[in-house]
Amino acid sequence: MKSVIICDMEGVIQEMNKGALEMFGYTKKELIGKKRVSIFSPGEIVIQNVLGWLEVANKKGKSLVKTNFIKKDGSKFNAEILITPNFANGKDQPQTGYCGITKEINEEVNIPINLTTKIIKGIAITRGGFTLASILPMIIVSVMLSQYNSLSIFNSIVSILGVICVHIFGNLYNDYFDVKSGTDENNNEYFNVGDKSLILRGAQISGGSRAIELGLITLKNTKKLGTFMIASALICVIILSINIFLQTGSLNNIYAIIIIGLVGSLLAYFYTAEPLRLSARKGLGELTIFLTFGPLLTLGSFFAMSNSEVAINFEAFKLFLLIGIPLGLLTTNILFINQYPDYKSDKKSDKINLVVLFGKKMSRWIYFLNLILILISTYYFFDSFSKSLNNLNITGFYIILSLLTVYGLYIFRGLFKYFDSRELVNYNIQTIYYQIVFCLAIILLLFL
Repeated sequence: MKSVIICDMEGVIQEMNKGALEMFGYTKKELIGKKRVSIFSPGEIVIQNVLGWLEVANKKGKSLVKTNFIKKDGSKFNAEILITPNFANGKDQPQTGYCGITKEINEEVNIPINLTTKIIKGIAITRGGFTLASILPMIIVSVMLSQYNSLSIFNSIVSILGVICVHIFGNLYNDYFDVKSGTDENNNEYFNVGDKSLILRGAQISGGSRAIELGLITLKNTKKLGTFMIASALICVIILSINIFLQTGSLNNIYAIIIIGLVGSLLAYFYTAEPLRLSARKGLGELTIFLTFGPLLTLGSFFAMSNSEVAINFEAFKLFLLIGIPLGLLTTNILFINQYPDYKSDKKSDKINLVVLFGKKMSRWIYFLNLILILISTYYFFDSFSKSLNNLNITGFYIILSLLTVYGLYIFRGLFKYFDSRELVNYNIQTIYYQIVFCLAIILLLFL
């Protein structure tokens, strides 16, 4: 018995023969146009080997490998698969996907999983790469404080570790509740980077981590790990609070970080958790992301990283609040553009975010508005910052801001043109890059 499965360039199953149905134990209704071929392989093999097999098939015309597969009932078996590029419209036309011909074999197949893959597995489960959205704004705050000679290196390190734990806690519980509610199960159009980006290679950028679907972790252990991360964050808060009191002899900073940290943690939890489920409530999800990755994060970092007591008044923390506006909007735009491929599943599961509320076409202008606000608020921040320290390189600032404007407009043009196409994934990737480049540019400007 041989299994023949044809998939598109993203791995979505397009056709399968009777042998495939018998071999894997599914029905066509469960798979065709819905699931990706990764569902048949152990998650670690998907992470470590699959893209490499496809690259060989593209270069040499075929890839013949022995591997382990998984049936619907969870049982594993050893198999040999021949992977070839597929050209449904003729070989003179662009490639449309891949064809996999599989047969069971009676020999032992052991694919060693290397350390790098295990690390990537951990990053995939926790979506750890996205913690840069928290780390970079905190580095900006630390650089700002260093300009005023008010930075505590120890507090900065503990603060960043604590926020990473809270961020991962939010990621894990978001996955837990989205899988439990069926939101992720309904999502068959999510974006995976695949080989489109060297830096983000193979990363999930919409539709959750898919770690549970790939068998990298169970639903129960996802919740357990999330609880462990928030407990770790609490330990960081305790250590931080003790050191702040030893440095300042005051409770002001401690009260501030506890209140801000509690608000941020609750927003992270209730982003997908009932009864609030903020991500489904007509823009409250986007507002939550803006606040937690923007003003709350930068203001909390200011209180946590400072080596002196901070007065509780607007003038004392105005600059640190201001810088949170563009940083929060940058992360909001990442969330926003990632809602496009999730549109159908979000709508089906009553997850009424702004893209579902206004539709894909109209929502393009919300992304554009956020982009304009990012640039304007950045200008206003640096104008205020230069008056405070009087050492800003004006020429360098205008050059960098102009380049960032051009880059942002390039991404918006891609969204405008490909908003209803799978080609949009390239601009989802660029939106992530944009946040990273923008933050690094701000750090550079603060040092100029």
